[in-house]
Amino acid sequence: MSDRNNVNYIEILLVEDNPGDVVLTRRALKAGKVLHNLHVANDGEAALAFLHDVEYEQTPRPDLIMLDLNLPKVSGREVLEKIKSNDALASIPVVVLTTSKAEEDILEAYELHANSFITKPVDWQQFMNVIRFIEDYWFTVVKLPKRTH
Repeated sequence: MSDRNNVNYIEILLVEDNPGDVVLTRRALKAGKVLHNLHVANDGEAALAFLHDVEYEQTPRPDLIMLDLNLPKVSGREVLEKIKSNDALASIPVVVLTTSKAEEDILEAYELHANSFITKPVDWQQFMNVIRFIEDYWFTVVKLPKRTH
């Protein structure tokens, strides 16, 4: 959590290539209860570059990563694997948020140590509700460790 004038902000990294889903996620989080900074990576390569900067303390460490599986350049599976195999990043919760309902995708995501797997609803209101649920669960219900930087 970053500190803006003694107010804690939650750092969220959204890895999503669909501009419409980015807009909906922003709206849902803006309407939510948690003060946050939303960082967006539009492909897997950009996500890894962002996280590389986190390792060297040039970028705030996310408190949560929302990750699409189907990404250009570097797949969401590869991004998840790299996050969870990196000691400096592995403790960051990763919520896979994807259009896939395929059992093999669900199994693979959990084998790669995803913290949650959620299929994106097609209906915009349900999508907004899912984002608010993620926010409530990860920042109200769950206790997360304090960041080291």
